[in-house]
Amino acid sequence: MNTAGHSEAKAHRGLELTPFRGLRYDPERVGSLASVTSPPYDVVVRPDGVHHLQSADPHNIVRLILPEAGTPSARTAQAAETLRRWLAEGILTMDPEPGLYVYEQRDGDGMLQRGVIGALRISEPAEGVVLPHEDVMPPVVADRADLMRATRANLEPLLLTYRGNGTTAEVVERTAERPPLLSTTTEDGFHHRLWSLTDPAELTLVQNDLSRHQALIADGHHRWATYRLLRAEQPSPSPWDYGLVLLVDTARYPLRVRAIHRLLHGLPVADALAAVEGLFRVRRLDAPLAEALDVLADATCTGNAFLLAGDGAFHLLDHPDPDLLARTIPADRPAAWRSLDATVLHATLLEHVWHIPEDSPADIAYIHDTAATVAKAERDGGTAVLMHPVREEVVRDLARQGVTMPRKSTSFGPKPATGLVLRALGT
Repeated sequence: MNTAGHSEAKAHRGLELTPFRGLRYDPERVGSLASVTSPPYDVVVRPDGVHHLQSADPHNIVRLILPEAGTPSARTAQAAETLRRWLAEGILTMDPEPGLYVYEQRDGDGMLQRGVIGALRISEPAEGVVLPHEDVMPPVVADRADLMRATRANLEPLLLTYRGNGTTAEVVERTAERPPLLSTTTEDGFHHRLWSLTDPAELTLVQNDLSRHQALIADGHHRWATYRLLRAEQPSPSPWDYGLVLLVDTARYPLRVRAIHRLLHGLPVADALAAVEGLFRVRRLDAPLAEALDVLADATCTGNAFLLAGDGAFHLLDHPDPDLLARTIPADRPAAWRSLDATVLHATLLEHVWHIPEDSPADIAYIHDTAATVAKAERDGGTAVLMHPVREEVVRDLARQGVTMPRKSTSFGPKPATGLVLRALGT
């Protein structure tokens, strides 16, 4: 069995991708397709980002994925009412027949990503079909579950990867030679195209090929946990047995792996540095961000390293005290896990040195954009902790062993734009 570069499957069933009737914006009813799309919900974390998207078009998808009413229950009710109204007004319309969707992203730097969007059977972890590599935060899962219950919809696809380079890739490339259903360029410079795949013979080829593979969750751990939670609440069979995903064959279309940075709200840089004195080597770098990141990359070649920022300079932390690591990092985990920068950050620095709870939004934020993390730390008087990205093969090896990394350890991309195709679960 071809197991996509991961461990051998523990069950005979592999990826089961099912066609569905996609919900899509009617281009004649909105300003432009680009103006109604959004990054995934967990990337649009700043209020100014939400407001920017809302002002781009009154029907921007952010009004569904991040509604702004006061209480949690009011927010989910608002999203459900907004979706109901857009359906009634024809803003969103359902495609006439079920299909899988071939999706392409391309940027000006030569990045090309293609994959297949469909409704994937939600499997149990013991099956080894969909492999997570990060832990999740229960409050986030609860929030996404409330939203999906209220809207009865999958509003944005997860990003999953597998390694095949076979029949599905061939079907995807043939499909990309045809006129697309839609084509748009978003403000980040990415050009997006979408095709519907409805031919029974091609659907069979794709489904049979994918049934021999496993997938790694590249982006969407909380939404996958939400899918599993909601499926467990419903008698089977039901539409909740499946969840919306984008499957990308990284043997054909490699993804970029970037770091997710931490912003420590209530910890000034001076206090952070004072606390690590004698525990890490600390060097001040009076250099631009790009040069400081190069120094960080060099430092991670020989051990754990981090950049602190927020006071107008960069401070490199490296060469942690081995006795400190031995006291703070669990010894019963694989060596590759114990040596991760994210492990050292969470188990050693956050928990034992700075005493900051990793799951408290009041104390810590997780931000993808490096410059934005630094700018917010400088503006608010906090500390930005900049990370170097983990190599993809390390992520895959840990997932193969069934070991999850600390939450928010990686950022795979490019991520699919939200709003190009949705999945309604019916009534």
